[in-house]
Amino acid sequence: MRTYRTDSPEAAARLLAMALVADGHYAIAEIKALDRLDAPARLGLTPEAFKQVIDHFCEDLLLASHGEWLGSAAIDATTRRRLFAEVQSAALGAEVRSLCEAVMLCDGHLADGETALLDELARAWPQATTSPPAA
Repeated sequence: MRTYRTDSPEAAARLLAMALVADGHYAIAEIKALDRLDAPARLGLTPEAFKQVIDHFCEDLLLASHGEWLGSAAIDATTRRRLFAEVQSAALGAEVRSLCEAVMLCDGHLADGETALLDELARAWPQATTSPPAA
């Protein structure tokens, strides 16, 4: 996995990308939720830069799994901790957690990988809100 500067918009966006593919794929409802939430701007990125972070994350996932698509639920614990550690700011963590929750809940169903990631988000930033923004 590539590295990003701590508390950078890219580090935050990658965690949101992790949420997008936590169940192995992303749905059009999730993409529409990102648009409604204005997620790229809220993280300090243009839509193009945000898409690039998602593309790079998916490329890194494929490289790590030697070309087999497993989604982000298959990321090992050490790598997950490293990715989470790139967001140290409580305020940014709260924003990431809120956006991730909203995106994962937008289709009305939580897959096992999404539930596990929500638990990790709660542990990473326990002070973050538990009420996601309306999607």
